[in-house]
Amino acid sequence: MAALAINDLTLLECPACDGVWVGATEFDRICAEHETQAAVLNGKAPAAPSVRRSQIRYRPCVMCGKMMNRLNFGRLSGIVIDLCRGHGAFLDPGELHAIVSFITAGGLDRARQREKDDLEEERHRLALLKSQVESGTRLPEWQERAGLHDTLLNLRRLLKEE
Repeated sequence: MAALAINDLTLLECPACDGVWVGATEFDRICAEHETQAAVLNGKAPAAPSVRRSQIRYRPCVMCGKMMNRLNFGRLSGIVIDLCRGHGAFLDPGELHAIVSFITAGGLDRARQREKDDLEEERHRLALLKSQVESGTRLPEWQERAGLHDTLLNLRRLLKEE
């Protein structure tokens, strides 16, 4: 791995595959600081994205050697990165540039809003289920088929115990 400097950040670049190791602290800075994002976008031209293979390959963390998790950056970017939560991320060619482009286009704000909307929808669903429990209303057939009947009975039992 060779050192790759972007502003005052140092990343590690693999000369064999053009992938980049970004430490956790550096990754947080890239996600949060506009100056760093601009440096990434204005820096060296991104390597061409690698051809996606049909077989998914998990990578070991550069720091601890444990297998990293694969996740969709920002939940909706479509950029699947290899991440070790404590140590950092390994990005395939072109992914660093794609991530910064996603961030600067408001992608993280959209992801946060979507997460808030999902949580609000879940709160609403649980409030409706709780009102059905408290009123003793029978669940619609589709909810019973979905296995919510047992959940409803358990909630009724718990409410009676309080």
